[in-house]
Amino acid sequence: MTAKQRVTIDYVEFTSPNLEKSQAFFSQTFGWEYVDYGPDYKDIQGAGLGGGIERGDLRAPLIVLKADDLDAMLEEVRTAGAEITKEIFDFPGGRRFQFKEPGGTEMAVWKEA
Repeated sequence: MTAKQRVTIDYVEFTSPNLEKSQAFFSQTFGWEYVDYGPDYKDIQGAGLGGGIERGDLRAPLIVLKADDLDAMLEEVRTAGAEITKEIFDFPGGRRFQFKEPGGTEMAVWKEA
């Protein structure tokens, strides 16, 4: 039996149909700051755990896990019965994929570049 990779919850991503209002609310209420990645994504700074707000229709928050070996984790997740909803893709700062675990919750796994 091979040793399992340690995977931790690293980031929470959620959506807002009105990104500017959400950003202003969280900034004023909680003192959060942001790094802008274009007009439709804000990386949250100072919230205690990494997070981001994406412009879009409301959906459940996306829990993002961090792994050292993304390709191996993709195979582990697939072998364990998850449905891969987004194959590995690049984004500023790293790579990630998304999946639905057998109970139906969508999650993501990422690795720093």
